[in-house]
Amino acid sequence: MNLRQKLTIERIGQKGEGVARGPAGQLFVPYALPGEEILAEVDGERASLVEVLKASPDRIPAFCPQFTICGGCAVQTWAPGAYQAWKRDLVVSALDHAKIKTDIQPLVDAHGEGRRRVTFHARFDRDALGRTQTVLGFMRARSHEIIPLDDCPVLAPSLAQALPAARAIAQVLNQLGKPLDIVVTASLEGLDIDFRGTGKLGFEIQQPLVLLAEKLGLARLSNHGETVIERRAPLIDMDGAKVAPPAGAFLQATELGEQTLARLVMAGIGKAKRVVDLFSGVGTFTLRLARVAEVLAVEQEGAALNALERAAHHTQGLRTVNTERRDLFRRPLLPMELNSFDAVVFDPPRAGAELQARDLAASTVPVVIGVSCNPQTFARDAKILIEGGYVLETVTPVDQFRHSAHVEVVGLFRRAAVKPKRRGRLLG
Repeated sequence: MNLRQKLTIERIGQKGEGVARGPAGQLFVPYALPGEEILAEVDGERASLVEVLKASPDRIPAFCPQFTICGGCAVQTWAPGAYQAWKRDLVVSALDHAKIKTDIQPLVDAHGEGRRRVTFHARFDRDALGRTQTVLGFMRARSHEIIPLDDCPVLAPSLAQALPAARAIAQVLNQLGKPLDIVVTASLEGLDIDFRGTGKLGFEIQQPLVLLAEKLGLARLSNHGETVIERRAPLIDMDGAKVAPPAGAFLQATELGEQTLARLVMAGIGKAKRVVDLFSGVGTFTLRLARVAEVLAVEQEGAALNALERAAHHTQGLRTVNTERRDLFRRPLLPMELNSFDAVVFDPPRAGAELQARDLAASTVPVVIGVSCNPQTFARDAKILIEGGYVLETVTPVDQFRHSAHVEVVGLFRRAAVKPKRRGRLLG
């Protein structure tokens, strides 16, 4: 049975929830801020904010009317300075937990114009007359219920038509009655939309989708990566290189986020002439690195490498770009393969790159730049490199998922024998 309790919020946790102490231990309260006295409805370790009895001086109005209803944003009512300090502290805490001390730079705000990709969820219900009703939007916090949307203020202007386009596609597919995810990406040539959940479609459904894509002016429409129609290649500009990513391929969330991470990577490699880019994807870093160095791009997804190769082939002024398709989780590059490079860049998924980090630690590569969207796995991999003789000279937190608990990390590692420093050593 849920009970109402008065609580005092001590801090904000890793998921952006207020943390308080209840009779049975810690309680996690979404949308509450440090120092606030609140009334909450408590159910086990979870609690729901009922009323703010004493507000934090850092509490500000939310800018979105759906905040606390839609589950997309965790933090909107915290003043920028306090919010940014918490976001940076997510990285500080992860490194402290791993007993790593280094120079941690101020948080870099990389939200820019907003997110250039969004995933909408569509569900189909029947009314009392048996008619199918389409509900399209984001999921409610802590629920699978869909919150209908008219707008989302964290999206870039280039996604202004994303919601009506996704709704029109969902209405064509509503006869199937299957839950859908509709991924919309802004490209230079228009919207690139990939829907998922329908399975293979027959001609009788594909044909209306083709006509709709024409009407909406879409660049491409795909069904879980399989192209339904491509009217124009959906190009992404990566510092002058035009890349047409596979449908749904990984991209940094914001354009400024991509540019910021790439700038930090480029600064980190220094004067390196031979670089290997591990987990390269479609070439976010490779195509920029190739302006100054010969690059080997290593990636598991063949379609992503094909997109990278096409972009490199059609971009003037690049040095040699080679590619290798390889599952780095099962078959990381070995020290003897790594030792011929002046610098290594690695940007793994959230799970990190533990096996690859172990082989990097056993290599003689002078410089390693680690990019991560997960401070915990970054800290784990960093510890491996430090124990192998690297110095973590500096870490830069990057915030391209503003109002969420997600933060990017860029770390610069250098072989101690090349440029010894006291910073970046293990504590204890």
